[in-house]
Amino acid sequence: MPGPARTLTLAAGTTAAVVALGIAAAGSAAAGPTAASAAASPTASSAEVSAASNADLAQRWAPIHYQDVDQTGTNALGGRSDYLAAYDFDGDLNARNNWENTGSHALAATAYYSVMETSTHWFVTYMFFHPRDWSDSIFDTEHENDAEGVMVAVQKDGSAYGVLRGAVTVAHSDFYSYTPQGSTWGAGAETIDGTLQMATSPHDGLTHPVTAQEAKGHGLKARPGYDIKGDGVIYYPAGRAEVPEHPDDRDVSYRLVDVHASGGLWTQRDNTQLFASAGTFAGDTSGTCGDGGISCTQNSANAPWGWDDGDDVPGRGALATDPAGLSASYFRIPEPLNRTYTTTPY
Repeated sequence: MPGPARTLTLAAGTTAAVVALGIAAAGSAAAGPTAASAAASPTASSAEVSAASNADLAQRWAPIHYQDVDQTGTNALGGRSDYLAAYDFDGDLNARNNWENTGSHALAATAYYSVMETSTHWFVTYMFFHPRDWSDSIFDTEHENDAEGVMVAVQKDGSAYGVLRGAVTVAHSDFYSYTPQGSTWGAGAETIDGTLQMATSPHDGLTHPVTAQEAKGHGLKARPGYDIKGDGVIYYPAGRAEVPEHPDDRDVSYRLVDVHASGGLWTQRDNTQLFASAGTFAGDTSGTCGDGGISCTQNSANAPWGWDDGDDVPGRGALATDPAGLSASYFRIPEPLNRTYTTTPY
């Protein structure tokens, strides 16, 4: 069962409306799929079981997310630099002050999603944001803003939420492929990098994929490709934007926000304060960026439509904008895969 709701303690300068808006927006998602609806018979026809909304679908397959936390060095801010946050956690849309503001605003756990649908599959892409990609080694670089993620592919089977077949994660400039146990999908042009673990969330009683991010650089893989080593936060998709109580908090709720929501991330794609170029977050070298590593690089984080594994055939952004095409390349898929999208939000 969910634990008690937490009070979000706002640091000086934090706009209360920002966090309040996040919690309110999460309300409908929190009331999303129930255990009973998610367990609808896989043999039921689509006419017997209504399709899920994008928000409910994203909530149903959102990862249980393990975040390793490192408290070493001043740029770690005692572990805060590894907490999940909204890209506008500081109440503005200026991505060039996020490094400086990390220590003075509440980092309420937020993840972003987009849904692409064909007649045969749903593809849900999730983005996890950190204000800092930081280091405590002179052999590594640092940069302002960091966005990594995962795409999950779900086959329609007549039930409300389908069956999860595969996933591709983003770890810096590399993608990694996974299939859950029992999946019909196999290796295509890319090898399968491991089994996508599933675990039951205590907040909704449903099984979710399990992902993990490393500390500092925040590369994302299916657990245990990365894992918590010592201190760490376990984030659950439970419909509330909570702030970890300490760097070893093992039950923190995160909220989901649609990339394509009115006024949201996609709407802001031409905002030059937020993006330096198409799909690339703005980020400068101000503040202490670079003090913990060999240097601070500029404009080094990408939104989902900017993610790219340069060694692979699918183009930049395809993980989010053409996930059916990317899946057809990465995996061997025995069932029919329609690559024509019912809507084109990107």
